[in-house]
Amino acid sequence: MPEPEGTAEPSLHQLRLFLALGEELHFGRAAARLHIAQPTLSRQIKELEKRLGVPLFSRDSRSVTLTDGGRALMEEARATVEAMGRLRLRAGQWARTLRAHVVVGTVGAEAAMPYTHAVLKHLRAMHPALTVEIRALGFAEHLARLLSGDIDVAFLRPPVPPGVELLELATEPRIACLPANDPLAQRPHLHLADLGERVFVDVPPEVPRVWWDFWAMDPRPDGTRVRYGPVVSDMEGLLHTVATGQGICFLPAAARELFPRPGVRYVDVVDLSPSISALGWPVEHRDRPAVRAVREAATAAMSAAHWEHTPSP
Repeated sequence: MPEPEGTAEPSLHQLRLFLALGEELHFGRAAARLHIAQPTLSRQIKELEKRLGVPLFSRDSRSVTLTDGGRALMEEARATVEAMGRLRLRAGQWARTLRAHVVVGTVGAEAAMPYTHAVLKHLRAMHPALTVEIRALGFAEHLARLLSGDIDVAFLRPPVPPGVELLELATEPRIACLPANDPLAQRPHLHLADLGERVFVDVPPEVPRVWWDFWAMDPRPDGTRVRYGPVVSDMEGLLHTVATGQGICFLPAAARELFPRPGVRYVDVVDLSPSISALGWPVEHRDRPAVRAVREAATAAMSAAHWEHTPSP
């Protein structure tokens, strides 16, 4: 059944023909300019008038003129054609960008975690032309390099300072990392109060304090402050410091399997809050094509998540 007049959407092609004829006001010249046959142009203009429900041109044997309705719609048609041109230009820019490069930072063991593999797998499936560079980052640099734009996104552990937006991926317990010769390392589990006298490893001043205060549980639930010892910048330095008896720290539970080291023991702490794993990006960069691509891949991975938000290697 044919559609009633004025109900069918005009095509972009028809709007271009309308603009050309409205400027030329001559079917022959407009058809030549458009490289189409004059009868084809006439049919398309009649079809457009039918779709809009408005006569656009007055025609006689000697001239073609715009009707009042035609004059009123010329600017709207031009704006629509120009908007579609901008849309296609923007889409092309995104397509070219997504054929380029994204830099993904990882901290600690995040590169080995199942959610990281799942997100990157979805990213490669959704954007096969996008090249992905993985950079392992130390404690002292990961948030600064993310905020500076040196990396596009990062798999990290909150909390984060202002300016970083997060998509939470999973949670898991935190555990104590102790020197193997510490008497507490032989216990099946600990409480935070048991560790009150232990020196905690520290991080460089460029690390946002909100981040390390969380990992050190500083202050402790009873209000006492943590005593800090040697400064470390990355995971290997941290584990060496603990193994040599210079301090303790708290790590995600996955460290048991991912970071076994001579001289180090991991012990559950029953009243230690869990940690969150997240994908982070600078708020001001959230709509950059590469960042958006990773965000969308992470959302898709979360929808198909099979790690049940409690990752283990």
